[in-house]
Amino acid sequence: MRALNPHSSCTKEITLSKIARRKFLQLSAVAAAGCFVQPGREAHASDLPQLSEDDPMAQAMKYTHDASTVDPATRNNPAADQTCANCALAQGEGDWLPCQIFPGKAVAAAGWCSVWAPKA
Repeated sequence: MRALNPHSSCTKEITLSKIARRKFLQLSAVAAAGCFVQPGREAHASDLPQLSEDDPMAQAMKYTHDASTVDPATRNNPAADQTCANCALAQGEGDWLPCQIFPGKAVAAAGWCSVWAPKA
């Protein structure tokens, strides 16, 4: 491909394949360097945004940050000790946990939602 300079009476040839190849090599080097900085780093609940009780999905699942505010009699499986910390769908340990029901968000360990399932 040729590029023309409108201010000059001569034409100058610019090889686009060399520019593309150079850019490809630069990006490849950056990507390779990124692999060595933190290889295999896993996501943690602290990396996730906390689920808001105002979130439409949270409201649909009757999620609350504090399970003690929910009347056990209104639950599908009435029990006073249901929290996200002892739910099979929440993973890990700590004050905030990743949950399979709310992907990409962390739920409060003391929280509760209507999808609670006991750990096996």
